[in-house]
This record gives sequence, structure tokens and C-alpha cells, in this order.
Amino acid sequence: MIRITPVLRVLGGIFIGFGLFMIPPLAFDWWAKAPTVGYFVGAIAASVFTGAVCIVLSGSGETFDLNRKQAFLATALGWLLVPCFAAIPFLGVGASWIDGYFESASGITTTGSTVLTGLDTMPEGILLWRSLLQWVGGYGIVAISVIIMPFLRVGGMQLFRAESTDSSEKILARGFDLARWIGFVYLGLSGACALGYGMFGMTAFDAVNHAMATVATGGFSTHDASFAYFKSSALEWVGVVFMIAGGLPFVAFIRTFRGGGQPIWNDVQARGLVFFIAAVALILAVTNSLENKVQILQAIRMAVFNVASIVTTTGFASTDYQLWGNFAIGAFFVITFVGSCSGSTAGGIKIYRLQILAKTAHSYLTRLISPSQVKVITYSTRRVGQDVEIAILAFLLAMLFTEVVFTLFLCWTGLDFMTSASAVAQAISNVGPGLGPIVGPSGNYKSLSDPAKMVIAFAMIFGRLEYFPFFILLTPAFWRR
Repeated sequence: MIRITPVLRVLGGIFIGFGLFMIPPLAFDWWAKAPTVGYFVGAIAASVFTGAVCIVLSGSGETFDLNRKQAFLATALGWLLVPCFAAIPFLGVGASWIDGYFESASGITTTGSTVLTGLDTMPEGILLWRSLLQWVGGYGIVAISVIIMPFLRVGGMQLFRAESTDSSEKILARGFDLARWIGFVYLGLSGACALGYGMFGMTAFDAVNHAMATVATGGFSTHDASFAYFKSSALEWVGVVFMIAGGLPFVAFIRTFRGGGQPIWNDVQARGLVFFIAAVALILAVTNSLENKVQILQAIRMAVFNVASIVTTTGFASTDYQLWGNFAIGAFFVITFVGSCSGSTAGGIKIYRLQILAKTAHSYLTRLISPSQVKVITYSTRRVGQDVEIAILAFLLAMLFTEVVFTLFLCWTGLDFMTSASAVAQAISNVGPGLGPIVGPSGNYKSLSDPAKMVIAFAMIFGRLEYFPFFILLTPAFWRR
């Protein structure tokens, strides 16, 4: 059996930390005498108490070390259980517990799907809590993808092992150093984004909340109309810059800021992401201009914002792009899966996997033509081993399997196929809006049944942790000593 005490200690620290993060929104609502104050107090008490119990049961005097199995278990349980406590404050605005779990899971996974309406008149503490969930979740996923995922060898992330760690002993010393630098970069980008939003017309409260959602590539807004509420092209361009920044590898930022490293533009993923967004946006801008007689510069601005929003898995909407025509609908469904860079706050397949897949396919075609030719696949300066290629293919298979199974679950609840397929696609890619009148960019997930909401919430968490931390728990070999 797996030794559970290190897992309990990790969970205890996570629960206590999340409880403390509820204090700022509690203060907002206490000052405004909002009806959610008691719910925040209850949530803080439940989260901190449960965390303390976990730490006591873990035997704090023992030496702490975390092996691969324990890391898988702690990661999966942490992301599944935290929304249970984070959901409690939403009960204060009339949401059910399932709605609260959905909203919380959407927040910490930086997905941005919502079941809440009337955001414009909602207590500021609740709005701040939604933004904090995304901001903390965004930092958490960057830390996991840079420090934990290479250690767990999930989905080809072992390719970046040199940037992280290669043993349970190093994961503590090197991991804390990386986490500190990630925090500096994250805070810096968030502050700069909030300043940019404030300079171009947002109130201080809106600027801070939207900055947290932008850099975390989360997409929660303080208004029901999302970014369309502001009707400002300048704010949209600020959003584009920082959505892309949130989708870039944070390790590249760290190298640049610490000095001695190359500019971010030299990173092969960063170039790939920017070129992809530019190419897709240009195609969709021309399509929208021809289809709807939109002035080309306006069409470019609309396309760049919404394509950047979907590709970086932020999920802000400035317009209903489903009105751009059938080609646009199909294109947005496809790019829902793409995602941005590894080591970023974004979800999806990730640019590096697509780049390696393209090289693998080219190598395979070359071998078909010249079977005796030996072709070594490299990525940036790294040699891509067969284990990485297999891991990436396994990741895509896991993604496809999850998409199919969860889509069938949603169809079973009574949803039509387009709504089901796009809702699952956005959930496992952590994007936010799906397609159709119900879950599209102008829709809301509130009208879905409780079983459908839970399916989508679990799909968000599955996709955020890239499937394998959950699938591996289902194997009997995992539980053997």
C-alpha cells in the first residue's frame, strides 16, 4: 500500500492555504455588509480545520519526502477536493452546492465557464473570490507543470526535465527556488496588466479582477457581458498582450529576467504560439470581413482578440464569433484543443506537442521513402527520445478517450451533440466558452442539469492535470507496494 502520511501533509497545507485566501473577499463583503459573510467564515473554518486535521494525522515529526505515486495521489486529490471548500461562499448568492463546485472547479482550473448570472450586481467579495480562484489556480498549474509534471513524466513533459528536477530529493530544494521565481514573474505580469487596464478606462476593481483572470488565462469577468461590456478596442489590445504573456513559458521569462538567458522570442514555443495566433486570426478576419461586410481593420481586431482568447484558453468574449459563419464555427472548435506553451497557465494540447508531432510525422514519411535513413528528432536544443514521442501519442489518445466518454455522458443527460462535444472540448482544454446557444460565447452553463454540470466540472479537472494522474489511479498496479 501507498504510504499516505506525506499525501495528508500536502493536502493539509493546500486546504489551509485556500482557507487563508478567502480572507480578502471576506473583508470586502464584511465592509459592505453583504449576505455572504457567514458563508465565507464557514468556508474558512471548514478548510483550515480540515487542513489542520490532515497535518496532525500525517505525523508532522516525520521526515517529509514524496515519491512518484504519492505525488500522483496528492495532485489528483488536491484538485478534486479544494472545490468542495471553495464552493461554500457561492451558497450565499443563491447557488446550489453543485453550482458552487462547478464554479470553483472552473476557477481553479482557469477554465472560466460559469453558472452565475447577475454578475454586475453581485457582492464584490464573491467577484474577487472568483478572480482569486483563477489567479491561485493559474500559479498552481505553472508550478506543477514546471516542477511536478517533468518529475511524473506526464504527456512528454520529461522533455523539460532539465529545467525542473529529476529526483524526489531535488524537488524540494530546486522546486522552492523555481516556485519563488514563478511567483515574481506572475506578480509582475499581473501588476502590469492591471495598470494597463486602469490606464485605458477600467475601474480599479475591474482592472485588478480582469488582470488576475487574464494572466491566469482564466476568463472570469465581473460583468455578464464579459469583455464586450467595456466596448474599448484599447482594452482589447491590452488583453491580447497579457493573454499571450500568460500563455508563454514562464521558465523563458525567468531566464530573461535573471540575465544571461536568451530573449523570450528565441523560445521555439513562443514563436510557434505567436505565429499560430497571427495566422488563424488573419484567416478568420478575412472570412468575417467577406461574410459580414465588416471593415477589415475592425475584423482583424475582433479576430486577434477572440483567437488569442481561445488559443491561450482564457475564454474572454468580445463578440459572438458564431455569427461569423460556419467556417469560423468549425475553426474555433478546432483551436479549442490547441492551447499554448508548456509551463504556462494555459491548458490544451500545448504548442510543443504539436511541433514534435509534426517532426515525428515528417520523420516517419522520410523513413517510408528511405527506410535505411536514420533521422534524429530534436526540439530546440534537446534530443527527442522515443519515450517522449510515445508519451505525447498516449496523451492525445487519453484526450480523445476523455472527449468521447464525457461527450456521451452529456448526450445521455439530454444535451444535443454539438453542445455536448463543444462543452467537453472546452472543459478538457480549460477554455470556457463552447459552441451553440447554451454554452457558446453568449451563453451560460446555468441551465444545464446537475449531472451535466458535474461531468463538465470533472472534465475540467481531468484536462487541467492532463489525464494521467487520474487514469493511473484506476490501475491495480498503482496500489501495489
